[in-house]
Amino acid sequence: MSEQRVTTGISGLDDILAGGLPARRLHLVQGDPGAGKTTIGLQFLLEGVRRGERGLYITLSETREELTEVAASHGFDISKLALFELASTGARLDIEEQNTLFEPSEVELAELTRALLAQIDDVRPKRVVFDSLSEMRLLAQSPLRYRRQVLSLKQHLAERGCTVLMLDDQTSEVGDLHLQSLAHGVIVLQHLSPLYGAERRRLRVVKMRGVAVRGGFHDFRIRSGGVQVFPRLVAAEHHDTFPAGLIESGLQPLDELLGGGLDRGTSALFMGPAGTGKSALAMHFAVSATRRNEAAAVYAFDEGLYTLGLRCAALGIDLKGPIASGKLRIRQVNPAELSPGEFVAQVCSDVERNGAKVVVIDSLNGYMTAMPEEQFLTIQMHELLTFLRQRGVVIILVVAQQGLIGSMSTPVEVSYLADTVVLLRFFETAGAVRKAISVLKRRSGRHGSKIHELSMDANGIRVGAALDKFVGVLTGVPHPAAAP
Repeated sequence: MSEQRVTTGISGLDDILAGGLPARRLHLVQGDPGAGKTTIGLQFLLEGVRRGERGLYITLSETREELTEVAASHGFDISKLALFELASTGARLDIEEQNTLFEPSEVELAELTRALLAQIDDVRPKRVVFDSLSEMRLLAQSPLRYRRQVLSLKQHLAERGCTVLMLDDQTSEVGDLHLQSLAHGVIVLQHLSPLYGAERRRLRVVKMRGVAVRGGFHDFRIRSGGVQVFPRLVAAEHHDTFPAGLIESGLQPLDELLGGGLDRGTSALFMGPAGTGKSALAMHFAVSATRRNEAAAVYAFDEGLYTLGLRCAALGIDLKGPIASGKLRIRQVNPAELSPGEFVAQVCSDVERNGAKVVVIDSLNGYMTAMPEEQFLTIQMHELLTFLRQRGVVIILVVAQQGLIGSMSTPVEVSYLADTVVLLRFFETAGAVRKAISVLKRRSGRHGSKIHELSMDANGIRVGAALDKFVGVLTGVPHPAAAP
């Protein structure tokens, strides 16, 4: 018989916990002040209220007024929660009531414990939150007495069928694992401050007895309305069948160069210096998908929505119609305010909920360089691409190479991740700068091997004839080919 679960009220956290917290057990949530422990505790209790379960919030450090203000900031109604605050009990010592004869742990801790147990027996809750345990730790004064006290509370609550969250701000000395050893489950919250950009929060389930949790770190954010957790993407958990086929761009010469188009369930890399037309080509694929009544999603890291619309209109690419129909979603992304986990969650949502069949990330440079302190972004991108491929999505990654003419360098090496690589270049000839396009590889089939001229104006994008009369086009300074 499987162990009964208690949902936390946070869908992402429940997903990480494979359904929720084991019921009638004591769980520990640890984190520095400001990490989000109180908000998680409130959501846990309010989820119980929604399910008709009694909840008890025991605050040993905050007042009722402070807790009410926190709840109000998220739009929470805590009027149906039982609230026990330390300041309202005899355990609070006024100046004239301070004990000087006995150790505080012998008197004050005993009074606090009796008051807690009496409140629990009176309310008979199914869910209990202790916020936080630092006061009890200080009153106990010794690790042994503290451990015995927590163990006693744990046993008392277990006998009454309570599921408990104990919140701890980690004020104990480094290496104190008494609480973690007593708890059935341990969730650690981290509050990070990068050198630039908004603060980041992440959590990790250190242990959860009898539960195969999703390991590793998971990003989360505190918004008005509560905590939102973004589980780490595991592509192996997402498999889907999809019909084979090609996604066309709507530009026949380009599709011919690509061997008919881009295969469903593959990724393409559009590389070249700034201004060569990478984004415009990617937008053609996105708009073409909407003409087939398929959805597309574009994530713009480097360009504002207004300028993107103007530039596409100048090239004859209509965005207003597809956007108005809801088939095309364009999101302007500020990576300094967005964690990698939240970005991945947005992409997955557009695919799973909105049915996007074409996803454009423009550009990968903006995503990677704006978060220099984040590690393993390339691995996260690999996992995201694998997920999208398994859902039959065509992914187009735009990468701007450094330089304009001549030798080029790629700041982000992801060509090995792509199934198709399209290279764009400037080249000089007859006193003018022109553009060239070529397909370097296509894993799933044939493709054109010649270099073609690319032009863009008010009449749109055109792929011209092969530049077979030149040698060295990709170097930027070609010269006439020798006569055969």
